[in-house]
Amino acid sequence: MNDAVLKADNLQTYIGHHHILQGISFEARADAVTVLIGRNGAGKSTTLKTLMGLLPPSEGVIVYNGMNIQGKRPYEIARMGIGYVPEDMGIFADLTVEENFKVAKLKEDEATAGRLDRILELFGALGKFWHAPAGNLSGGQKQMLAIGRAMVNNISLLLIDEPSKGLAPIIVEALIEAINQIKEECVVVLVEQNFYMASAVGDYFHILDDGRIVHSGRMEALVDDEELKSRYLGISKSKS
Repeated sequence: MNDAVLKADNLQTYIGHHHILQGISFEARADAVTVLIGRNGAGKSTTLKTLMGLLPPSEGVIVYNGMNIQGKRPYEIARMGIGYVPEDMGIFADLTVEENFKVAKLKEDEATAGRLDRILELFGALGKFWHAPAGNLSGGQKQMLAIGRAMVNNISLLLIDEPSKGLAPIIVEALIEAINQIKEECVVVLVEQNFYMASAVGDYFHILDDGRIVHSGRMEALVDDEELKSRYLGISKSKS
């Protein structure tokens, strides 16, 4: 049985005259984290922006929960149940944490309130700074707010771009714990440069290189493949 929530097929995306994605195809399965990994400039962030409708592909098909969403606008895709956390986090620095959640909500109902309670349980620090401007938060707290905002609506797919970037190891550990809980509630597609984090949360991986997927599989296989990590990720082989 195919339990894919998201299927991308032959995505071709240009930025200006630059052909960035050159035939990207992959699936994201239920109850799992699918990691897109590769060197800088490989096309990982562009893939998420393409899925979200921010960079519409010139060719290809994107199917979400059995529906073709290619060509839909970003707000339409968001309302269909896809959350997106951009690399720059996209929070409103001058608004309080509470206000950031208010502007993100599509509804003010019991279900939304329940999800917000769950988010504050997952990211306890946000409750402590509820009335503080988001710009005053630490880098890790801002990332928690960005993920929480994306989860406050009824989503079944969460796209997260480089959540560990610039964060201290202790905060990365907290994000690992959180994402491992989040994947029990929705499908996660994660772009991540930090291989430690990618391997700690990922179930499946796709290595991107120059706009193409060059290798895919189960994350545990990549962890053990020193040659593949060295060739495409620049990770030195372990010394015996």
